[in-house]
Amino acid sequence: MEMQQLKLLEQRVEDLIRLCARLDQEIRALKSSERQLRDERAQLLRKNEDARSKVEAMIGRLRSLEQES
Repeated sequence: MEMQQLKLLEQRVEDLIRLCARLDQEIRALKSSERQLRDERAQLLRKNEDARSKVEAMIGRLRSLEQES
């Protein structure tokens, strides 16, 4: 191989190394974001279920009051 070809190959390898490092950082950031979103979703599902239970309880109380009248 010529010296120029070796230099070009070396540059491409260095570019690939930098790209891999950047992609690794992006993957870590995306995984962290995904964990946060999953936690938030679980919390929202719990709140939704709590609200549903409260509404159902209120409806039950209203129906019983209506029947007493």
